[in-house]
Amino acid sequence: MIRAMTLAALAAVLALTACGKAGERVRFDGNYYPAKLSKSGDRREEFVVTVSDVGQGINGARAAGRFEGTTYCVETFGDSDITWQPGYGPEDGSAISDNGSLILRGSCVKW
Repeated sequence: MIRAMTLAALAAVLALTACGKAGERVRFDGNYYPAKLSKSGDRREEFVVTVSDVGQGINGARAAGRFEGTTYCVETFGDSDITWQPGYGPEDGSAISDNGSLILRGSCVKW
């Protein structure tokens, strides 16, 4: 019985690892946009996303930033709801830093 459960668990782990290849990059509008998320302040739900290579296209950069924020909120709090700071969301995100990176700011909604 224990051996069967162990084999079933091992099979589940192998199935999950087959879903994605290590190092596989998610592309938006056909391009890869490096994005980095960091917590903002003392509250874990608040974050800043910095997206590089905006010159490839602003729509792809906004999608990459939204994806990074959503992934963080789902992994950390189990929900994808985000409240974006006015002027710093993916829909109105036009905050470009001096080095040409897109800056998005948001907060995961905790239920």
